[in-house]
Amino acid sequence: MSQPSRSENNINNKNSSQSKAERTAAKNAERARIAQQKAAIRAERRRLALLRRRRRLRLDDVTVVQESALRKAIVGSVVGNLMEWYDVGVYGYVAVILGKVFLPDVEGHIQNLFSLGVFAVTFIARPLGGIILGQLGDRLGRKEVLAFTLLMMAGATFLIGVLPTYAAVGVIAPILLILLKLIQGFSTGGEYAGATTFITEYAPDKKRGFYASLLDWGSYIGFAIGAAFVSVLQLNVSDAFMESWGWRIPFMVALPLGVIALLFRSRIEDTPAFVEAQANEGDATKSDPVPAVGEVEDAIRLGEEEPQGLKGLVRNYWRELLTAFVLVAAANTTAYALTSYMPTYLSTTLDYDPVHGNLLTLPVLVLLAFMVPLSGWISDHVGRRTVLFAGSISAIVLAVPSFLLMAHGAIWSTLLGLFLLAIPVALYVGNLASSLPALFPTSSRYGGMGIAYNAAVAIFGGTAGFIMEALVTATGIALAPAFWVIATSAAGFVAVIFLKESARQPLPGSMPSVATEEEAVALVETQEENPDINVTEIFEQAPVHLVDQQPTVAEAKAEVQVALEAEAEAREAVRKAKLVTAAARQAVVEARKAEAEAESESEAASQDQTGSQSQVADKQPEANDN
Repeated sequence: MSQPSRSENNINNKNSSQSKAERTAAKNAERARIAQQKAAIRAERRRLALLRRRRRLRLDDVTVVQESALRKAIVGSVVGNLMEWYDVGVYGYVAVILGKVFLPDVEGHIQNLFSLGVFAVTFIARPLGGIILGQLGDRLGRKEVLAFTLLMMAGATFLIGVLPTYAAVGVIAPILLILLKLIQGFSTGGEYAGATTFITEYAPDKKRGFYASLLDWGSYIGFAIGAAFVSVLQLNVSDAFMESWGWRIPFMVALPLGVIALLFRSRIEDTPAFVEAQANEGDATKSDPVPAVGEVEDAIRLGEEEPQGLKGLVRNYWRELLTAFVLVAAANTTAYALTSYMPTYLSTTLDYDPVHGNLLTLPVLVLLAFMVPLSGWISDHVGRRTVLFAGSISAIVLAVPSFLLMAHGAIWSTLLGLFLLAIPVALYVGNLASSLPALFPTSSRYGGMGIAYNAAVAIFGGTAGFIMEALVTATGIALAPAFWVIATSAAGFVAVIFLKESARQPLPGSMPSVATEEEAVALVETQEENPDINVTEIFEQAPVHLVDQQPTVAEAKAEVQVALEAEAEAREAVRKAKLVTAAARQAVVEARKAEAEAESESEAASQDQTGSQSQVADKQPEANDN
């Protein structure tokens, strides 16, 4: 095999050197491009920060909510939530019967735990539904996802009504029941988060608490309708008929109710805030994945305003998610104690017959349904945090008295105990629908709500009845559920401390929303002194396209003022720097002076010592002569 010649080696070495030089040059060029891009992005961010500081509200910034659109949005949201809680009410009131039908060969306590456990299983799928449907709601639209959740809920509820029993198919029956409850949980995971997001984005800022609370008004009305339906059946048919076939009727009615609700929901349009965010995101996504220097504004807009994925939500909003989680846990422990668990508690622990146990809760549920909007209305005037503090404190204070009154055994004391427990529920629930969406920006509101709300409900709300019944069974103490309510509300009190006040204020990332043109004009004219409007904060979170506009005269003056303030700050920094420099120079002079003095003193001391030694030397010979 011939060896390469020296000339060939030289050529290869030369080519290798050239290719290495080319690769080095390419890497250097890429580094220079990246550095230039980063510098351009930093410059663009500084420019946008200055623009945000000078921006002021204009009339076309303010959203004037059309009354007809708001009415459709409220009805479309409420009927869906009513449908969801109708199923919760039906299941809670036939839970004892379902335990007998789907698990007939075990003791009564085990049957009750099975029914409540199946109810809790529903909530296992809620976080998954909240994550998936929340992400879809932030990307595809609130309306489409809410229609899908409604169809899933109605269909699954109807199918429960036609399930075969344990006597017909054996162990397959409870398995099918659990599967259908999981489907319900998945759909419900997107329902409440979407409905609250939808209605809060539509509502005017000053009335958001009241309008959002109507959603939970629908919830408790739906629960009461389901409970009333079951109670009417129990009063008019025999126990044998209810256990054989009658329990199916309330579930089967869900299908026509769902169709009616879907008709209402199909008439609504997506919220103005979402439409605006989508339009801006559509413009932003036209840029390349790795933008050139000239496209940095699109890159910034895309990075700041696109919907966040699960990791992004947890990374960027973990404080908000944790606050929402704890509040929902406290509220739903108390709420589910009053609604889903109470029929079981009255019949199994306090020995009421199922019919009277169900009927006793109905008037309290109806009263609670109308207390919820009152709570929301109050929060619009005194603030969300004030009402939520009252909710947590009242739950801690009233839990034990309410259960003691129920344990007294008389009808009047049971009703009074239920009413006392309803007070913190109204204060909590009447504010969550307006408080929680205000924790997240428009682009990630549905997703954030879906995660925080459903995770908390799955862990604490859905298991509330199961945990309380298990506590009573394990301890034999009828007051055990009250202590669980107190523990969760104590955590809720701490969470309210970290909650930011949102009453009468725009949602994060959204412009102010009002009910009339006159309100819009007044808001723009009084924006500087309006205590409910922080213009700087609004535009710190506003989309880029709203900030980067030709300034008005007032905004140009504001920009001059911003520049003057920046100049004054710079001059002050220079003045302080000069003082520090002068002090440092003076310290140098003083140090040199001190050093010179020290050297002089040292030389003088040395001379003194030399003179003393000379004198001693002169005296020594004289001493010797003597």
